[in-house]
Amino acid sequence: MSAPLQNDTFLRACLRQPTDHTPVWLMRQAGRYLPEYCATRAKAGSFMGLATNKDYATEVTLQPLARYPLDAAILFSDILTVPDAMGLGLSFAQGEGPRFARPLRDEAAVMALQVPDLDKLRYVFDAVTSIRKALDGRVPLIGFSGSPWTLACYMVEGAGSDDYRLVKSMLYGRPDLMHRILDINAQAVAAYLNAQIDAGAQAVMVFDSWGGVLADGAFQAFSLAYTERVVRALRREAEGRRVPVIVFTKGGGLWLEQIAAIGADVVGLDWTVNLGRARAAVGDRVALQGNLDPNVLFAPPEAVAREAVAVLDSFGPPQRPDGSWDGHVFNLGHGISQYTPPDHVAALLEAVHAHSRRQRQTMSHGG
Repeated sequence: MSAPLQNDTFLRACLRQPTDHTPVWLMRQAGRYLPEYCATRAKAGSFMGLATNKDYATEVTLQPLARYPLDAAILFSDILTVPDAMGLGLSFAQGEGPRFARPLRDEAAVMALQVPDLDKLRYVFDAVTSIRKALDGRVPLIGFSGSPWTLACYMVEGAGSDDYRLVKSMLYGRPDLMHRILDINAQAVAAYLNAQIDAGAQAVMVFDSWGGVLADGAFQAFSLAYTERVVRALRREAEGRRVPVIVFTKGGGLWLEQIAAIGADVVGLDWTVNLGRARAAVGDRVALQGNLDPNVLFAPPEAVAREAVAVLDSFGPPQRPDGSWDGHVFNLGHGISQYTPPDHVAALLEAVHAHSRRQRQTMSHGG
């Protein structure tokens, strides 16, 4: 059995249990803003060389924890591993985003799509097990996947997109084909996340990075409904503990209450959402994660600290007057930029931990 957790603050906050500080981790915390990451990536030769080698994946997952007092680690991987395993031919050109050699552009391609053999993703599960072992109980490990809709965007467009013309043409013109892709993706994502949990992930996150590009109505039918299917199919207990599920739709603030109703433990928010109002809207249904604008980290350290305090104050003291707790996991409203100065991240973590401890002291002294 693996080592007992020394710091379970993140898991407790996800489940709205008492914590002595607000836990913090950062989307893309293992990445290009760290010189040590760039050095390991150079050794690995490519992004996928890094992600598919369990020793390299372990090394880069742990790098930010050696530098900062983060409250969770997140598996180093890519959201496009699942469509890659479906045979779409994923590649990453230097300085460019991901590309698929065989995007889904016609009925024949969509009809041929199948849930991949999870054995093709063994490298991910091996990395999870290796990272868990290396963490040795320091902090929990988060596994993740792209949402069915977000994966479908890449699978149809063949790459990132500015206007989502191809995927939306299919959504409106041939909704039957779109639903078939999403159905297969939902089955694949649920199986993939459950396998990560089996391998040792202690929480999982679904990134619906492109949900916010959809029209109202289309979001519910083509994104949220399939994210909900994934959430409902997940294993929620492992190693005698609950495995929290986080759902994050970038640009999804408009639909906060609907997202909070799909069964996840935590809803991630981007920086356009007022945290205090979000907390009032969801009540005790879910914990919230977020939501500092990542570009705050380009400002001087004292400004970074001030903005972090403003986010914590917006959420407010996590304990309610009746003694119950609302969970808050501090994070950015999207991934950290590769140009971020590493010492500004240190200032952020220091401010979050210090101010959130002060908030709790004020609570215990009755205001």
